[in-house]
Parts: sequence; C-alpha cells; structure tokens
Amino acid sequence: MEGREERVNRQNSMKYEAVIFDLGGTLVHNSYWSEGDNALRRMASVLAVPPDDFVTSWHATFEERMTGIFQSYQACIRHICQQLGVDVQDDQIESAARIRSDYTKREITTTQEGAIEVLSYLKLNGYKTGLISDCSAETPTIWKSTPLAPLINVAVFSCEVGLKKPDPRIYQIAIEKLAISPEKCIYIADGIGQELLSASQLGMYAIQIRVPGEYDDPYREEWSGPVISSLKDVLTLV
Repeated sequence: MEGREERVNRQNSMKYEAVIFDLGGTLVHNSYWSEGDNALRRMASVLAVPPDDFVTSWHATFEERMTGIFQSYQACIRHICQQLGVDVQDDQIESAARIRSDYTKREITTTQEGAIEVLSYLKLNGYKTGLISDCSAETPTIWKSTPLAPLINVAVFSCEVGLKKPDPRIYQIAIEKLAISPEKCIYIADGIGQELLSASQLGMYAIQIRVPGEYDDPYREEWSGPVISSLKDVLTLV
C-alpha cells in the first residue's frame, strides 16, 4: 500500500495532472451503426412515417440535438414529423422517444473494460479526471446513475453548454473547471469529428483509443498521433 508521503512525492513529480475522457467509444462502448439505424426504424414504425425519410431527418438534426436546441427526444421527434407533414399523437411520440431512450441507456451503461479500474486509480493517485461528451439532453441524467459518474471530477456535456467538439471552447470549459493548464492534461478519445486534433492544438496530450472489435465509426478522424488499444494502457502513461 502506497503511503501518504510516497503519494505526495509522486504527485509532485507528475508530468500530467489530469486526464479527460470522451464518453462513447472511450469510457463506454459504441454501438454498431446498424443498431442505431434499427432503433430509428422502429421509431418510424411507431410514428407511421416513411422509415428512410425519418432516418435521414434524424441525422440532419444532429447539431441541434448535440447543442441542446432540442431539449428532449420528444421535441426532436415532433419537429421531424412536422417537417414530414405527418400528424402524430402524443402517445406515439412518447413511444418513439422511449425506444431512443432505451437505446441510449444501453450505450451509456455498457462500460469499457477497465474503465472503473482506471478511473479509480487516477483519483486515488491524485489525478483530476474529466469528461467531454457530445450528446443529447437525455445523456446527463443517465450518466449520473452510472458507476463512472462519481469517479469523474468534471463532466462537460455539449447539450448543456451549447458547444460541441471540435470547438476549442468546450475543451477550455473542462480545463478551466479542473483548474489546470492544457499542457498538464491528457485527452483520450476514439477520435470522432477531429476531436483529437482540436485537443492537441490546445496543448493537450491527445491519445486515440481503438479497442479491437469495437465499431469503426466512419467519422473517425485520420490520426497520426499516439494510439492505445485499451483503457488499461492509460496506467502506463501516468
């Protein structure tokens, strides 16, 4: 067992003081594209709208959902149905929203192997921990119920701050709340939408995680920087 003096000495010599994580594909699993598509098509069936049109319209609202313009799945679903010129009942909207909520909950509550172990180690050894997630309005509530939430010092959700990655301002919010400089921070993510490049340009040590067998998102950025294959590899970096 490491004593207090050893821990203080270790902290004083640490090159990095904080580790900030992405959520989907990093701390929790990413579902395959087909799983999300199937959920959307089941929603379309409940709403009695053309499935291809609904899927296309749903993806077109990505920015609005991620930045909190739509404060609920119900609001987004209602907007899409209005755009498609389809009259739907409230109970249909609630049923469709429930399908999406269940899908989201499965994603967020399926933690990556080693996530709890790594976060616990970081906190025990004096590192600050952060989360930056591009997500819709339901995610923060679900997040609070996960075993990961108490292990994160600062969680920044795009839907709450009105910004999404790779906007540098969303990283700066996390850095300021953690009270650290970017040069003292590691950022770990699967690399969707230039998030690693943006973190690196701010001065953070950006690392891509590519878990074998994990869904290879078509929006993953081309990354020439450091790559790890498991969250447990983080323990070799701090």
